[in-house]
Amino acid sequence: MLRCKPGPAAKLLPSAHAVEREYRVQAALAGGAVPVARVHCLCEDESVLGRAFYVMDHVEGRIFWQQALPDSAPADRAALYDAMNAVIASLHGVDVAAAGLADYGRGEHYVARQVARWSKQYAASAGEPIPAMDRLIAWLPAHVPADDAPPVALVHGDYRIDNLIYAPDAPRVAAVIDWELSTLGHPLADFAYHLMSWHLPPGPLRGLAGLDLAALGIPDEAAYIAAYERRSGRTVAGDMDYYLAYNLFRLAAILQGVAARARAGIASSAQAVEVGRQAAPLAELGWRFAQRAGA
Repeated sequence: MLRCKPGPAAKLLPSAHAVEREYRVQAALAGGAVPVARVHCLCEDESVLGRAFYVMDHVEGRIFWQQALPDSAPADRAALYDAMNAVIASLHGVDVAAAGLADYGRGEHYVARQVARWSKQYAASAGEPIPAMDRLIAWLPAHVPADDAPPVALVHGDYRIDNLIYAPDAPRVAAVIDWELSTLGHPLADFAYHLMSWHLPPGPLRGLAGLDLAALGIPDEAAYIAAYERRSGRTVAGDMDYYLAYNLFRLAAILQGVAARARAGIASSAQAVEVGRQAAPLAELGWRFAQRAGA
């Protein structure tokens, strides 16, 4: 398979489609505890295809687009979620120095830097004003948790079930894909992004909020956190409302970028316009978590 940057007209955001980083991290993780597609070559000479690209294996398997896994049985859902939990715990346990990724990102003060970064990217793609985003842009930098310099971890940046390829016939993750937002950073901030699914409604964002998780066989948020804590040896507590507020803000900024590409006629998905409309409700939910964190 070939993965490449979009053409020059699509370069709306500085970090979009960082194929060089995707190639590097997957090459570093090959054969380890975090399953990835095998990569073969990276070409940064844009005269070849008109853009940078890399070549990787095709991974046979299943991608689940709906978090609720509507076509699966309860026992299968439980196993699929457990496998997803095991992989993110393994990801946050990668020895970045041994993997040759010690310089893959700055690591320390990750959240503060990310808030600044996504504030700028939101401004670069802003359309209709979103008051909740303006409030978050002011509030988040002033309330960064004191533990914003934990032991550095490799973070995916967009870890969710539809960025996993599962084995064709088993509840096993065959590959984690879409590494363009990966870096070194705060593992609990990365885990909180993953936890957003439990707070997002079904619909365009395919969340789990309001569903009967017990009947579906999907672990509730507390059980999922407990499994991650057991596997990772980390304690998830204290500042999770802040990390959820931050991640909802970050996702809203990302979706604002999707909306900008849709307005420009260069979005990669037919659903881009509808997905872009979710930026405002995400920001409003993020502000509610910020208020809860402040309380």
